[in-house]
Amino acid sequence: MALFAGRPMSNVDAAWLHMEDPTNLMLITGVMSFYDKLDFGELKALVEDRLLPFERFRQKVVESPIPGLGPRWVDDPTFNLHSHLQRAALPDPGGQSELQEMVSTLMSTPLDFSKPLWQFLYIENYRGGSALVARLHHCIADGIALVRLLLSMTDDSPQGSPAMRRTRRRRRPLGGGFWLPEVVNDAVYSVGRMTSRAVDRALETLADPAQAGRMLVEGGKGARVLARLAAMPADPDTVFSGQLCTRKLCAWSKIMPLERVKTYSKAQGATINDVLLAGVTGALRRYMVGRGQRVEGLDIRAVVPVNLRPDSEVVKLGNRFGLVFLALPVGIADRGARLAELKRRMDAIKVSSEPMVIYALLNAVGLTGPKIESLALQLFGSKATAVMTNVPGPREELYLAGKAMRSMMFWVPQSARLGLGVSILSYAGQVRLGVATDSGLVPDPGSIIQAFQEEMEAMMEDTAHA
Repeated sequence: MALFAGRPMSNVDAAWLHMEDPTNLMLITGVMSFYDKLDFGELKALVEDRLLPFERFRQKVVESPIPGLGPRWVDDPTFNLHSHLQRAALPDPGGQSELQEMVSTLMSTPLDFSKPLWQFLYIENYRGGSALVARLHHCIADGIALVRLLLSMTDDSPQGSPAMRRTRRRRRPLGGGFWLPEVVNDAVYSVGRMTSRAVDRALETLADPAQAGRMLVEGGKGARVLARLAAMPADPDTVFSGQLCTRKLCAWSKIMPLERVKTYSKAQGATINDVLLAGVTGALRRYMVGRGQRVEGLDIRAVVPVNLRPDSEVVKLGNRFGLVFLALPVGIADRGARLAELKRRMDAIKVSSEPMVIYALLNAVGLTGPKIESLALQLFGSKATAVMTNVPGPREELYLAGKAMRSMMFWVPQSARLGLGVSILSYAGQVRLGVATDSGLVPDPGSIIQAFQEEMEAMMEDTAHA
């Protein structure tokens, strides 16, 4: 194979590639369930028609033997769809518990790096119908891109033929974040132009608050954000933090009517997102108290991905998101006060330049070697406890290979070796919470799910009785 065959990987994608660790695989996992059994031949034709035209799904990653040259995307000369589209069946009774166990196993199993870094597993015998589990390495795309990619394979009706699917009407672009155009140029100019030596200095700044203070007087949004990150203390030790193992566990909630959440949020002068995050915060509080953790006055931070992909790029692979640190007020016992404080913090984040600056920093880190990447992971990982995502999905019911989709869920990896991942996804007027945990730290993710369901009901009851 020629040394410079293929295309170079973007710096940001390379950063996510090199975060791979046996205790924290960089896998984005999506689950779609269906009322009926999918026809496997039709599914195969759909993958060939909708997915394989994206060249990343026919390319593998090749690392350069020359220091300073990053990884490249190279066509896989032995590509075989059978290696990536497989089938299995759940043991009886084929319910949610059995599917959660299978998905947990898949989350804990690395992909084969000698092949393109993705896999679809078609699962039979799920609740009288079927399910489809998608696994995608983070270097191919971010979570928002994966959800959009999966939805690009669907149709608006069960009658869609392959020809109709290629020309079907384009659905309204999904949300999944806020676009920060006023920040982009400044942030990229301030941080993205860093050379490897400058990245060293920036990361040293993050590790040295005194140097961060000096950066404040140098001006520029990028410098101010880096200084603020440096001054941010490490997150407290809790039941969610500690040494990771290689076994991951997942669980997801019952569906909740989105209209009910919307009605409640309007009554509280908050957004749907504010209310759902308040429910998650309350659930984490309940879980911590149940494990004997003191929570009075405590905050724990969640790393929240923020979409930086414009709506004109509805389905485009790669990583185009920034990160923000959201402090979850688990120490506030009163639900109304907790929601109000969370809303205040979310409002402040929405006008922050932090997402684009961190995106630019990741772009610069992708230029460097493992030592700097490891330092960046340690710095970011010490300042947060969880990764939390919220992606609004389509409002209408969709069809894949002619079968109605019952539900969908997804998880992003707990990057920076964090032990807790929380995902919120809405679909067809319903909303659902998913949790992924390190089994050594949180062996019972279903308890967090149960606490979330109880917390949401309690919030609604508080208003009903007010």
